[in-house]
Amino acid sequence: MNNPNAQQLLEKLAKDLCIYMDKNNIRKPIFIGIRTGGVWVAKHLMALLNNKNELGILDITFYRDDFSRTGIQPTVKPSQLPLSVDDRHIILVDDVLHTGRTVRAALNEIFDYGRPASVSLAMLVQRDGRELPIQADVVGDSLTLNTTQHVKLSGPDPLTLEIVD
Repeated sequence: MNNPNAQQLLEKLAKDLCIYMDKNNIRKPIFIGIRTGGVWVAKHLMALLNNKNELGILDITFYRDDFSRTGIQPTVKPSQLPLSVDDRHIILVDDVLHTGRTVRAALNEIFDYGRPASVSLAMLVQRDGRELPIQADVVGDSLTLNTTQHVKLSGPDPLTLEIVD
């Protein structure tokens, strides 16, 4: 499989996100990126959309449900939300939607900060393997990968995407 072009995916995602926001009457949303890849994607996306607002950053480490299985020793960085989320439209951005567990953790954290009017999910890519009923509202591309392949995002500048075994 050829490696997708990250810039082309970002441009498609930005275009489709504009259409989605117009269709759903979403004005002045708060963009929130999930650390680390989602923050990189969100920054590029906001630049393409000429959005000058401050980006919200989530570190979902404490909200993950796989500590006991993976035995990971978390390195936690603080989340930073520039504005109150109450009654605001949120565009939650991440790099890859795979199982849905990262997004579930991000939603839990967002709702600890308040009650948004809506949360829309924008993903650079999505792949097979969903474990939770979570889907993106806007996607740069969908990939079908075998069980040994993974998506690797490198960045932030330049942002590159590759499929690795």
